Amino acid sequence: MAQDPSAAARAGTGAVTGRGSGPGTGPGSGPDAPSGSGGGAWARRLRPHLPYAALGLLALLVMLPFCVELPWAGDQGLHAAVVERLRHDLADPGNPLVAEDTPSPYYSPWMLLLGAVARLTGWDTFTVLSLAAVAATAALVTGVHRFVRTLTARPWAPVLALPAVVLLWGWELFAWSGWISFTSLTLTVAYPSTFALGLTLHLWAWLRREGDAGWRFAPCVLLGLLAGVVVLVHQFTGAVALVGAAAVAVCAPATRSPRAVRNLAAGAAALAVLPALWPYYDVWRLAGAEGDLTAIHRNLYRDLLARNGLALLALPALAARARRTRGLDPLVLVFAVCGALFAAGGLLGHWSWGRVWPGVMLSAQLALAVELASMRPGALRRAAGAATAAALAVGAWTQAGAAVFVLPQARHAADRLGVQQVPLFGDYRWITPYVRYGDVVLTKDYYALRMAPAYGATTVAPAYPDFFLPDERQRWKDTADFFARGTTAARGREILLRRHVRWIVKSASEGPVPKGRVFTTVATGPRGERLVRVDLDALRAGAR
Repeated sequence: MAQDPSAAARAGTGAVTGRGSGPGTGPGSGPDAPSGSGGGAWARRLRPHLPYAALGLLALLVMLPFCVELPWAGDQGLHAAVVERLRHDLADPGNPLVAEDTPSPYYSPWMLLLGAVARLTGWDTFTVLSLAAVAATAALVTGVHRFVRTLTARPWAPVLALPAVVLLWGWELFAWSGWISFTSLTLTVAYPSTFALGLTLHLWAWLRREGDAGWRFAPCVLLGLLAGVVVLVHQFTGAVALVGAAAVAVCAPATRSPRAVRNLAAGAAALAVLPALWPYYDVWRLAGAEGDLTAIHRNLYRDLLARNGLALLALPALAARARRTRGLDPLVLVFAVCGALFAAGGLLGHWSWGRVWPGVMLSAQLALAVELASMRPGALRRAAGAATAAALAVGAWTQAGAAVFVLPQARHAADRLGVQQVPLFGDYRWITPYVRYGDVVLTKDYYALRMAPAYGATTVAPAYPDFFLPDERQRWKDTADFFARGTTAARGREILLRRHVRWIVKSASEGPVPKGRVFTTVATGPRGERLVRVDLDALRAGAR
């Protein structure tokens, strides 16, 4: 893609910033430079940021209903369960899903803060998660602006970047933690992964500016600590953050000095020490986890073109940046390294490596926005702009079904128009008049496993693979045995007593509930589930 001379001059340094050295962008000139005095100087400083400020405010307003409503699908119940456990015990919350005192990677600094807020204010878990969603949205919106401004002084580049990040995905819906297509973002806005991605963009922006400043000691240590926080908040996003941090350091000319190497090593030490000292779980043990944790990620490698094909439009932009900088460009390096890791995961069967895919998409989307904003006026720019506008329109139509999450009355219209939608879970509050905090629920129902812990219950088997739970397989075996037709009454009684089960949830398709004075059906859920009370005292008496 062709650029104007000033943009090309800035990009040729391999460290493109809003304070670049191209014509009209040196000290004392350009959109970031102060001039004059008093209110006029402030107005000139603020003017380049106004287009993005307006777009960012609009983005916050668009996301606000989703932050309040918190459409429930996927892992929402898991993160609610984490806040619920921390609300009751910040120091030793135990496993968030089952009644065991084990470490959990979900107890991150961010969730610890949310748990403390819930504990101190008395606000319910979902109110706190709504506040977390607003904070994550703000971190993401401001992070895009700050990082893109280190790549170019063009004020419209961040304005192009934000819609590119949420709309330039594919023509088939796909939602996953860490993916920020608009539909995925609306479903995962309260997840730690969204907040971690916002922190990642701020981390990269700060690194870019510190690279320009020569890698001073104290900022390098603070940057290392911030990177460690990102790793703890969401480990997969942390991997992308570290790839980007390394790319920024490699591309900064100042990195070649002995002083920079020394100070960056101090930052790397701070990065390593923080996770090592974190008391809630062992990051390094988790990094070696395989088994089910890997298997559930195989879906990330399916239908790649349909889910991500609109981003192919960014390949010329990445190629242009690679050609100008001889590959020493942070977006090019993040794209290449994350792409290589993703491909290696597919070839070697390490499917969890697929979680670096957001790094591939984010670098491509930002590259397109930056290059398009920097192109010289002319036929090529018009053609590139038209192609990008068309791709954004396709992305917007693909993601339009997300509106149904907060406007359920629009569902029939969406169905009539053939708009793609992700089905929601609803909620599980119908159990709350009966089930108390810490009560154990035995179920193999898909929704009960994922939603009951959000209200303080625990389940016998965890809904998600748990590397730190030593008897996970036995828990699943106990669950399968209890609901199997050939299981004896003695085996069923033994499972209930050993797991201290107070409630059973049976789905509508699972046949009749157990009979006898030990079991009492107390409620029926919206999908026909039956909530059955277990009288443990009577069960123990019968066992004797």
